[in-house]
Amino acid sequence: VQLQASGGGLVQAGGSLRLSCAASGHTFSIYGMGWFRQTPGKGREFVAAIHWSGGMTYYADSVEGRYTISRDSAKNTVYLEMNSLKPEDTAGYYCAAVYSDYRFRRREYDYWGQGTQVTVSS
Repeated sequence: VQLQASGGGLVQAGGSLRLSCAASGHTFSIYGMGWFRQTPGKGREFVAAIHWSGGMTYYADSVEGRYTISRDSAKNTVYLEMNSLKPEDTAGYYCAAVYSDYRFRRREYDYWGQGTQVTVSS
């Protein structure tokens, strides 16, 4: 499966952005999709995930209540709505797809998009 992320940019603290991730290829086998973020010198951090069929969502504590992950199955696209952004949310954001419940639970994703940069100014 191929993943194409978009929607990043520069925003002031307190602002909002919506990221999109379009999936193509063997999308019928996707079990779940997620968003991760990474900054220079830090490891990859889990942000949010969603079951592709049932729509159940999961969030990191740091974004709970501010971010919303959703999906449009007809468009094979997952979204990340980010509100009340903080400077510490600045990172490269990556979407990913996983094919099994086992790997979904372990946050071990099979396919990754190229990333989109989010910069929050204070």
